[in-house]
Amino acid sequence: MPVMSKVERAFCCGAMWRTTTRAVLDMLPTDRLGERLLEIGSGSGAIAEGLSTARPGLAITATDLDPVMVDAAARRLENNPHVTVQSADATRLPFADGAFDSVVSCLMLHHVIEWEAAVAEIARVLKPGGVFVGYDLTRTPVATAVHRADRSPFRLVNPDELVAEGERHGLEIRTHTSVFGHLMKFGT
Repeated sequence: MPVMSKVERAFCCGAMWRTTTRAVLDMLPTDRLGERLLEIGSGSGAIAEGLSTARPGLAITATDLDPVMVDAAARRLENNPHVTVQSADATRLPFADGAFDSVVSCLMLHHVIEWEAAVAEIARVLKPGGVFVGYDLTRTPVATAVHRADRSPFRLVNPDELVAEGERHGLEIRTHTSVFGHLMKFGT
């Protein structure tokens, strides 16, 4: 999984992301997340922080591959005893099989060039019947153009591809697109 471009880092640490965090949190099924949650691609830690507030006591492991984002999340969450921040590659997660009740991925899967390997790892670290939930961009001309202009590494995922890859690994993923097909919500 590549690190973010400067533009993406600025977005992830900026006001626009902070304003969308509430909408993302409202979309997540906090009542179904269990007791141990893994966030892949946690960026600056905004989602982990919000989940910790929404579900006090939820043990959250927030991961990212980008060292700048890991540092930003660690600073943001340093006083939160229920959140651990660490570096991790979504295609080679350093956790035991069945270690988590849920895995959350918000607007990052398209940054994983080998996203199929990430789905396999998500299925591996989820306990049986665990929840995989989040959202991402879909492969549209607009999303492709934005990422090409930014020169950020990406491989956009379409809903049918995510569903099929989930099935290969025992995850029954449901998807819903919005924003004229540019955004995909997904969950098991």
